[in-house]
Amino acid sequence: MTSREILQTALEHRQPARVPVDFGATPVTGMHVSIVHQVRQRLLGHPDFRVKVIEPYQMLGEIDDELRAALGIDVIGVPTRTSLLGTEAESWKPFTMFDGTRCLVPGNFNVTPAPDGGWYMHPGGDTSLPPSSHMPKTGCFFDAVVRQKPIDEDHLDPADNLEEFALLSEEDLAYYRRKVQWLDERNNLGAILIGPGTAFGDIALVPAPFLPDPKGIRGIQEWYMATVENRDYIYEVFEKQSVIALQNLQTLIDLFGDRVQVVYLTGTDFGTQRSLFVSLKTYRDLYKPFHKKLNDYVHSHSNWKTFIHSCGAIVELIPDLIEAGFDALNPVQCSATGMDPLKLKQEFGKDIVFWGGGVNTQHTMPTGSPDDVYREVSKRIEIFNKGGGYVFDAIHNVQAQTPLENVTAMFAAVRDSAKK
Repeated sequence: MTSREILQTALEHRQPARVPVDFGATPVTGMHVSIVHQVRQRLLGHPDFRVKVIEPYQMLGEIDDELRAALGIDVIGVPTRTSLLGTEAESWKPFTMFDGTRCLVPGNFNVTPAPDGGWYMHPGGDTSLPPSSHMPKTGCFFDAVVRQKPIDEDHLDPADNLEEFALLSEEDLAYYRRKVQWLDERNNLGAILIGPGTAFGDIALVPAPFLPDPKGIRGIQEWYMATVENRDYIYEVFEKQSVIALQNLQTLIDLFGDRVQVVYLTGTDFGTQRSLFVSLKTYRDLYKPFHKKLNDYVHSHSNWKTFIHSCGAIVELIPDLIEAGFDALNPVQCSATGMDPLKLKQEFGKDIVFWGGGVNTQHTMPTGSPDDVYREVSKRIEIFNKGGGYVFDAIHNVQAQTPLENVTAMFAAVRDSAKK
């Protein structure tokens, strides 16, 4: 079976020949550039090779064709044309991280010194604009600089929170046409597309670090308060956003056809480590109608499956996510309250694909031993992969400063699972 066939088998809840593996196909299933660099040096050598930073907000490294083959990774992804920082994946130039990792960054990735010794990044790399994100000197990725203006609750205009949503431009379409060819050259692999503008209320996107001067509700506290106190306003934003999203989805369905198997619709987090972040009522009243609208449209107009990323203790929410039409759930944060792997598989494994959950990146990967990693990965695959409906990935991105031996142990356990 090809990687594409293995992924499709898992998506259809049938037992694949081996577990399909994803690292690097989405902004929530990747590895920090420093880790990709170390893994590549260990497996392939080429000491002068510089890994591309394909998602600069989290500083995620590209899993290139050669490394993907060496690691046995099955899934590739089509990102949006511009990143969360407004950069474009072109005109690559050398860059060095604080830890000494030498890499490549997009040509319009331009940082300036921050007072703490870290870096500021500016929207689209335009250093004439105020900074929109910050990486501390001791940090490995960026945090948004919230640029919330005073809010006049009596004169809120939904257009302000819709500035970043628009129909695909000719520049966007040219980019996606190039990606069609890129997929055709790799048609033995599984493929996921990142839906443009399809995430409702993703808090990573609300501050809009890619916009020069964001208007509307852009503060994190202000946004979450508005989902309760100004729900009609947020609902109207979502409603207008969904109209644009549906048109763009149809354009991409027409363009990519069956080259794509899965579409990443949203990365909105609904859980904390211990409980839901929003009430079930808030989800059902505010988010679920739009999730269902997009899921229903994708399912009725294509053969694509749909993907949601939502961290934390969301076991109470999973039935609603299934009712809303999602096919795959990520990152499957098994360390959160109530997210026991065996329970999740038994209760929901027939109705939703678990995409992730393979190993704890908060504790086991950074602080455990290689044996700890190997055992945890082996057990998770044994539980989740039974009967299909599982794609292996870590629980969210593999972070910087993770011991290389632990990363090696993770992939060894994945390889060995195929022999059982």
